[in-house]
Amino acid sequence: MSETPPETTYKRVLLKISGEALMGDQGFGLHPPTVEKIAAEIKTVHDLGVEICMVIGGGNIFRGLQGSAQGMERTTADYMGMLATVMNALAMQGALEALGIHTRVISAITMNEVAEPYIRRRAVRHLEKGRVCIFAAGTGNPYFTTDTASALRANEMACEAIFMGKNGVDGIYDKDPAQHDDAQRYERVTYDEVLAKRLKVMDASAIALARDNNLPIIVFSLDEPGGFKGILGGEGTYTIVQD
Repeated sequence: MSETPPETTYKRVLLKISGEALMGDQGFGLHPPTVEKIAAEIKTVHDLGVEICMVIGGGNIFRGLQGSAQGMERTTADYMGMLATVMNALAMQGALEALGIHTRVISAITMNEVAEPYIRRRAVRHLEKGRVCIFAAGTGNPYFTTDTASALRANEMACEAIFMGKNGVDGIYDKDPAQHDDAQRYERVTYDEVLAKRLKVMDASAIALARDNNLPIIVFSLDEPGGFKGILGGEGTYTIVQD
């Protein structure tokens, strides 16, 4: 694989998106044109020579916490949520491979017929060969979110940053910009400020894991065409979480 062009800021990154990002205007499930649009954005970054991992949530299909809140046993609900992330990962794999990008779905829950088991050294080798790795099924453990899985896998893969692609917002705000016209966007915020102010970025476990390993978190809008690629070139609107 060729060296990363000098205009890109990072050589290896993890992109975290929510399952809801794949719904489009629907209220549930997958919207194939939206999946294809996100895949095309990823391709523009992949074409620069950047090595990309992904973690996709499962909230468009099933969210463990919601099932638990409705009376379902928490562990069972969380495992169901993990399976939802595998479905999303397979959809994204199909969209990326349709664009000619070799992709591997790597699951923390063994299901050999549809995904590889998670083996760190093998996953690193896939990245070195220019393949996109989509980490599915969270950490494989209940009570841990895909946010925590993102921070864990990003550290294990020696990623240089986590990119959090959001719908409707282009960074971290002091309050909900959809409800408050005077909401202010942070350009930079520390991990401890995120925790102390309870800013809705990632859950506390993920923030602490990123902080302890000095892993930057970049929050940007998935709705802005070229946004992912632009940030790698030092442009665009975003918030960076870093000490």
